[in-house]
Amino acid sequence: MTTLPVRRLDRGEPHRTGVTIVELIATLGAMTVLAGLVAGGVATARTSARAMKCLANLRQLHVAAEAYHATSDAYPAAILHHVETGGVRTRAWDFDHRADGTIEPGPIWHYLDGPESVFQCPDFHGSSTFGDDPATGYNYNTTYIGAEGRYPIPGADGRPLDGWRHCRRGVPAAAHRHGWRTALFGDGGWLDGANKFMRAPSNDVEVDLNLVHGGTQAFRHGGCTHVCCLDGHLESRQVPCRGIHDDEHRLTTITGFPDNGFLSDDDSAYDPR
Repeated sequence: MTTLPVRRLDRGEPHRTGVTIVELIATLGAMTVLAGLVAGGVATARTSARAMKCLANLRQLHVAAEAYHATSDAYPAAILHHVETGGVRTRAWDFDHRADGTIEPGPIWHYLDGPESVFQCPDFHGSSTFGDDPATGYNYNTTYIGAEGRYPIPGADGRPLDGWRHCRRGVPAAAHRHGWRTALFGDGGWLDGANKFMRAPSNDVEVDLNLVHGGTQAFRHGGCTHVCCLDGHLESRQVPCRGIHDDEHRLTTITGFPDNGFLSDDDSAYDPR
């Protein structure tokens, strides 16, 4: 029978029964690296999930706006004011603020699937800068698409001039030529949070640069801003624009550039004609 040789330890050779401090440190270091990789992967997955949810919200808003247009022969008004008992009711594209202070669903809610969450960008954490809106984060092309109501005044017949009778209307659908490049909805943002009225940078319509610089886009998704164009396709844009007037003071004190900015320096990303 063959026997295996047995190595005998000399008296002067230590007998190892555990791991060394160096080996322990190396093991802990490897575990830390692996834990960091796992945590980073989870964080990346969550960021991607929020981005996909945001894009899905914008797609739903587009579908709802088109459905409203199909039944009303007009895109939703960005904002209208109506006289009612007790004061003035403000009806925006997303929420309806009644004169008594209550907030109700706006004009496109009936065309949405799960509207309670559609109006909230998952990467925006803050309160609305427009009244007490329960959800916020997105804005709507007010300069060229949505009608913008003026505050009610007495008409020639003595009745209040309000609502659709007292507003600046957007470009009619028959004149839309460049839906593929025209922003309809997007991530709204300015220095103090979110905004829901998207403004084009030229100031040809608003005639108020402060208002224009408060209607920019938020580049909050890892340096990107999400846009749903008039033709329905979705985009992630990475470069905030300063606008044709390039007003450093307003960009700093109102817009919060470069965290927020315009989609183009001129009106090409906003004007469908």
